[in-house]
Amino acid sequence: MVTITLPDGYGYVLGAVVSTFFVSTFLGSRMTPFRKAAKIPYPYEYASYEQVQTASPASSKAMYQFNCAQRAHQNFNENHPTAVGGMLITGLRYPMAAAVLGAVWSVNRVVYAIGYTNGSEGGKGRYYGILWMLAHYLLVLGAAKSAWDVSMA
Repeated sequence: MVTITLPDGYGYVLGAVVSTFFVSTFLGSRMTPFRKAAKIPYPYEYASYEQVQTASPASSKAMYQFNCAQRAHQNFNENHPTAVGGMLITGLRYPMAAAVLGAVWSVNRVVYAIGYTNGSEGGKGRYYGILWMLAHYLLVLGAAKSAWDVSMA
């Protein structure tokens, strides 16, 4: 039987992980007003290029913002498992670093999503929250280092 002793401060790591669940809920619930404004019915995931191009300016803008909100949410979903795994594994050896990086990741995912839907051309507002990506890469590297440390112990 294997016994894992969690380091002091690992509760902060778990708090950072739980924060990602709230971010996910926020991003998912944020889709409803954008979907209604764009008049995109379920089960359609996005407004098509043709729909956006042929719509009135107001409808086109609403569809564009819906697509941006949807893309921000999908991007979160694509990166969430790796971020959570990175936090949990990094936290085994470096709990405070994992917790801080996890908090940076969560906060910047919200900033990214809000910026993406601010109406800027090409969704460039998402760059305001780009620190999520640095935190993400550092969590992946931290997980690799923690795995190395544990395997070499």
